[in-house]
Amino acid sequence: MVISLRKGLKWLRLVILFGALACMLFYSLRLFTDWISPVDHYRIPEGHAVKVFGGQELSEGTEHQMVLLERLRFFYWYGE
Repeated sequence: MVISLRKGLKWLRLVILFGALACMLFYSLRLFTDWISPVDHYRIPEGHAVKVFGGQELSEGTEHQMVLLERLRFFYWYGE
């Protein structure tokens, strides 16, 4: 059985080229999916950001409604 060195090198070059192109395609698709993925709106705020209705004990009755309305008015006024 005769094994040709030329054919072996051509086959090896083809395998290396296929592997390199497959890696390039994989990483380009991964970058695309990172770019297109939705933002997590429920993550913990960073810096000086605060959640609008977080960390507040709510009471019953009209006091409760006034606190919520005041917080909502503050939210719409400052747009935070």
